[in-house]
Amino acid sequence: MGAAYEEVAVADGGVVSGVVRFVGTAPKLEPIAVNKNRDVCGDKKPSEALVIGPGGGVKGSVILIEGVTRGKKARGDVVIDNHNCLFVSHVSAAMAGDRVRVRNSDAVLHNTHGFLGKPTVFNLALPNRGQMIDITKRLAKPGAVHVLCDAHPHMFGWLVVHDSPYVAVTDEHGAFRIDGVPPGTWKVTMWHEGFRAKGVDKDGRPAYDEPRAVTKEITLAPKGAASVEFELK
Repeated sequence: MGAAYEEVAVADGGVVSGVVRFVGTAPKLEPIAVNKNRDVCGDKKPSEALVIGPGGGVKGSVILIEGVTRGKKARGDVVIDNHNCLFVSHVSAAMAGDRVRVRNSDAVLHNTHGFLGKPTVFNLALPNRGQMIDITKRLAKPGAVHVLCDAHPHMFGWLVVHDSPYVAVTDEHGAFRIDGVPPGTWKVTMWHEGFRAKGVDKDGRPAYDEPRAVTKEITLAPKGAASVEFELK
């Protein structure tokens, strides 16, 4: 990690917005069988590895503006909720240092386990409904954290940790908007978790291909607006 991020007033900040769209024929992802607590969780859950909305917009892509070392104040407050035996939201994003908590909204034990590559960054037993654990201090390093439930192999999600607050997750239309961006030329990266089904792993978890990332360059005038579109295929 480079120099620490410095919060400054961005008087002439602009807006970077855009959309992520799926191009071509999307694969049909099979629902995932539930092997435990079916009375609470149900028999199967939809796969959220690829969620395409109206007009082909891709929900749950992460947009990161790279290399901003001085800029707006971080205001992130993320809750990853174990809700109806799914992670809500399936994809979250935060700056390292933002408040991040994990909650259990279900009346069953969940064990939320985050991996940054191979190493574990958090491993939380949440036996009680309404329980919440703060993991802010465990997310010091940027990267894509794969979030699993050790009690339920059908559950998976992602938490992308960035080195600045200039990060966003696309909505159900595939759209994003990041404000307070200092003027200049920036690299903007679209990250997606990967969606082509690869069967199941040794623990019976659904497996997909590797996450993918596409980077484009934008130039933002003082108080300007820049639009950037990404394609996923």
